[in-house]
Amino acid sequence: MDKLEEQARLAREKYGDIIDLPGPESKRKKMSIENRAAQFAPFAALTGFHESVDETEDAYSKEHEMGGVSIIDDEDGRIS
Repeated sequence: MDKLEEQARLAREKYGDIIDLPGPESKRKKMSIENRAAQFAPFAALTGFHESVDETEDAYSKEHEMGGVSIIDDEDGRIS
């Protein structure tokens, strides 16, 4: 008898009286598919992330076009 079969036998011995019983059923009304899907809809966990990536991409593109030279505006730190 291999290890898995032995574990199954021990489980039947220990829990044999309840192992084949049906699981509990909820007393709540089932949620509609639309409401359930809304719980798993994407959300903006990283607010501002995409804007930051876009700004970095723009800055890199401008720097690359200028041959690696960048001009930074002292007021807001943006590349111009």
